[in-house]
Amino acid sequence: MTTQPSGPDLAQIRRVVTEIPGPRSLELAQRRKQSVSAALGAAVPVYADRAGGGVVIDVDGNSLIDLGSGIAVTNVGNSAPLVVEGISAQAHLLTHTCFMVAGYEPYIQVCEELNDLTPGDHEKRSALFNAGAEAVENAIKIARSYTGRNAIVAVEHAYHGRTNMTMALTAKNMPYKHRFGPFAPEVYRVPTSYPVRDGLTGVEAAQQTLARIETEVAAENLAALIIEPIQGEGGFVVPAEGFLPALQRWCNEHEVVFIADEIQTGFCRTGDWFACDHEGVVPDLITTAKGIAGGMPLAGVTGRAEIMDSVHSGGLGGTYGGNPVACAAAVGAIKTMREQDLAERARQLGAVMTTRLNALASDVDVIAEVRGRGAMMAIEFAEPDTLAPRADLPKRIAAACAEQGVIVLTAGTFGNVIRLLPPLVMSEPLLDDALDVLTHVIQTEADQ
Repeated sequence: MTTQPSGPDLAQIRRVVTEIPGPRSLELAQRRKQSVSAALGAAVPVYADRAGGGVVIDVDGNSLIDLGSGIAVTNVGNSAPLVVEGISAQAHLLTHTCFMVAGYEPYIQVCEELNDLTPGDHEKRSALFNAGAEAVENAIKIARSYTGRNAIVAVEHAYHGRTNMTMALTAKNMPYKHRFGPFAPEVYRVPTSYPVRDGLTGVEAAQQTLARIETEVAAENLAALIIEPIQGEGGFVVPAEGFLPALQRWCNEHEVVFIADEIQTGFCRTGDWFACDHEGVVPDLITTAKGIAGGMPLAGVTGRAEIMDSVHSGGLGGTYGGNPVACAAAVGAIKTMREQDLAERARQLGAVMTTRLNALASDVDVIAEVRGRGAMMAIEFAEPDTLAPRADLPKRIAAACAEQGVIVLTAGTFGNVIRLLPPLVMSEPLLDDALDVLTHVIQTEADQ
């Protein structure tokens, strides 16, 4: 029996050997239709067999360049060696006890790493969960317990998850909230900073946001303000400089817990370990997931010791939260990020994408903005005179890219954004090839 190459041993090339989707993917699509709920969407019509570095090999043998990273999960690349080693070693020793029954060292190791890496030099504590939405849900519980207040503020274009509480925090109706209500109460939405659309400085946008909070909620009722330092599903919206620091200062002055949702931005994705680092913002609580464990399900809440320890014993937890195999994967992923300096690598990839995409934007008038930070880049499409969203373009662009062997994802409250999230270990020649395809597709689709 011949072992197929996988992980970093895969050839880092784009190779299309069948029509996409190919016959085996079409066969699996039919099986999926007969066995899997139709409520689950699919960004690309292929079925993965192996992946590593910057490519995904589908079941038909096509090698696709991965500009999605499983939605910002495989920052260290698929099947990264230290992640695989950690999973294998831990699985031979212990797959589960539940940390609340009998603890184990890998859970503590991950918490130590989170306490060390997240912004701020204050004393911290962490708790581990299964996924980003669960981390957000628990961050809200912690903030309410600590403050004794009920109200929570989220911002426009926010995405925080699909549980009942996190749907209330999430702004976009379709597909995340449609027909799923009623949602958790005492959640209020306020404006955010969206420079290409509001034209405001960070300070001006913060003044608008805080005025709404003070008028409609009032600090004495507010447990927490939660925000993504760079919005994810909302369209990779980067707030104007000064916006986040102003919100943090106000929260500190009024004893409101400032929660940074770094689930998509964390773990070197934006060119820093965390997006908050860019302006020196120090959240009271920070939620993490996605890139933390190289593809294994794991999430965390990290924050000031006095806030995290304010919850009664037994108030936090869950059967699988901080599973030992997932924790071992996280230890391997974090070590990889440190040893390979993937924050710097994200900045390098970001520089390549920014140069290429800005050149494209100068030739394509329906590109309203190229934005992002590090290896988290987006292209927003809109009519040049009115900024009316062009929601028709991203879906066509993503489909055409997939046919040519490049995976890209869509995003945006208005559905008018293409987002790019390459694995941070991707080579520049591979990225250039993907951008060549993307450029050609955008130029073609924009002319139609």
